[in-house]
Amino acid sequence: MSVVPDVFDPRQYGRGLPHDSYRFLRDHHPVAWQEEPEVLGWPAGPGFWAVTRHEDVARVLKDSSTYSSYLGATQIRDPDPADLPFIRRMMLNQDPPHHRRLRTLVSRAFTPKRMDRFETVVRARARALLTRAVTEARAGDGTCDLVTQVTDDYAVLNLADLLGVPDTDRALLLHWTRRVIGYQDPDEAGTPALGPDGKPVNPRSPASLRDMFDYAHDLAAHKRRHPADDVMTALATDPELTAPELEMFFFLLVVAGNDTVRSAAPGGLHLLAQHPDAYDRLRNGEVGFTTAVDELLRRHPPVLTFRRTATEDTDLAGTRIRTGDKVVVFHASANHDERVFPDPFTLDLTRSPNPHVSFGGGPHVCLGAHFARLQLRALYEEACRVLPPGPFRPSAPPRRLVSNFINGLKSLPVRVADE
Repeated sequence: MSVVPDVFDPRQYGRGLPHDSYRFLRDHHPVAWQEEPEVLGWPAGPGFWAVTRHEDVARVLKDSSTYSSYLGATQIRDPDPADLPFIRRMMLNQDPPHHRRLRTLVSRAFTPKRMDRFETVVRARARALLTRAVTEARAGDGTCDLVTQVTDDYAVLNLADLLGVPDTDRALLLHWTRRVIGYQDPDEAGTPALGPDGKPVNPRSPASLRDMFDYAHDLAAHKRRHPADDVMTALATDPELTAPELEMFFFLLVVAGNDTVRSAAPGGLHLLAQHPDAYDRLRNGEVGFTTAVDELLRRHPPVLTFRRTATEDTDLAGTRIRTGDKVVVFHASANHDERVFPDPFTLDLTRSPNPHVSFGGGPHVCLGAHFARLQLRALYEEACRVLPPGPFRPSAPPRRLVSNFINGLKSLPVRVADE
């Protein structure tokens, strides 16, 4: 009997995605049991089923009646039972029909018209950040770090504009994102706070999020007194939205809204730097940016995993799933499934159709996908104008986030100018 490879340990993702393990699982164990040992000070868990084929991932994401987001929330690690009622208030951790009500409420604020209004600002910001990075590189050794000099600021400043966060408070958004998303990575989270039981405190617990929620209420009160054309004004003045729902929407938008682009953008730029022929075709207009954005998202999905909980005994790809079992979908594996994507490791910027699952699927498909694509397209278009094709290449391996949830890059050193 073949040994099932581990795809849980977040430390391996700091070295790169385990594509060999993903392929082995797709071919031999498409629904594979994974142990959850204690890692990086975080307690052991009961284990889960890893789902790695595209067809099965899509099925789990679509079938919310069998695979619930509500029962155990959507992270691999089980939340503290005392925190679960609180965590379930977030739209991401709910099932239809209540999920549908919340999605409808926030959709009123998250309209394509409002998103499109930001395109001019977003494009100018991309151009300015990239130009500054190249200018500084030319004054130095010809290299820059596209994460610390471009994409971190790009994502957080765009989100701040969308929400209507004042300039003086924008650094808070990145701070909160790092604390919540990077909790498995010592570089991002530092030494985790410990609870009375000596175990790390979940960064999504009510106590850990109190400062974010207090800020959300202060900002909402300000928007009611001084309304503007932004998402927080729309949420703060919606009579159907309760105060706890406002808190959780702010949390969701700050973390998911920021980190989706913050993770996808440097991943796409890294792929272009690694594939100069594809980059040249994009610069020369031989390839359209619409298909290019989706191919870059397929190869580097911002989110690696989402968890569901089985509501009943069921079968998935010939494996018996029991009521209450954790079922975790692996997006990067599904995006490289040879059964769906011919030559999946070839960067084909013209690939169509491209049914990647980088924005999820089913009732929880990413609400901000339109705005994320807008930002990514603007960034890549401006990169093609600003980053010279000859020198633009990796100058050192990127530093990756230690996380089995977010496919993040902490640094992306590239050469953008001749020495």
